Amino acid sequence: MNEPRSECPINAAIEVFGDRWTLIVLRDIVFGDRRYFRELQAGSLEGIASNILADRLKRLLASGLLTREDARAGQRARYSLTEPAIQLVPVFAQLGSWGLRHRPTSRALRARALLLEEGGPALWQEFMDELRREHLGSDLPVRSPTVRERLNAAHRAASS
Repeated sequence: MNEPRSECPINAAIEVFGDRWTLIVLRDIVFGDRRYFRELQAGSLEGIASNILADRLKRLLASGLLTREDARAGQRARYSLTEPAIQLVPVFAQLGSWGLRHRPTSRALRARALLLEEGGPALWQEFMDELRREHLGSDLPVRSPTVRERLNAAHRAASS
């Protein structure tokens, strides 16, 4: 990981994920449960180009926000979130809340942000625990339905 240009915590964070695509790639892994390159590219609402996706995945690996499972020839490499990436869930929730209030959004796409906003820190913690189980192999208990299932149900309901 490169040293930040200054000792400012905001600058240090922005240098890791302050470009247009990095948080979008993380969003798609966190909320879309996309763990493979082709899933990330095919599922991109914003239409990320393959060279940009490859670069951002490489940067996220280098910065310690993702790990990559070594794949043998002919196998797909799977990406997993690290603990620092999982701890971005509250940041995503706050960004979504800001976007709800200040930017034009579609009814379907705002449903997840509304659920996260309404659920607040307790829901964010529950989701982070689910991600820890899925990506880090922790044995934390999971509620049913999961947060991801509730987020997806809210999206489906708003889409119909």
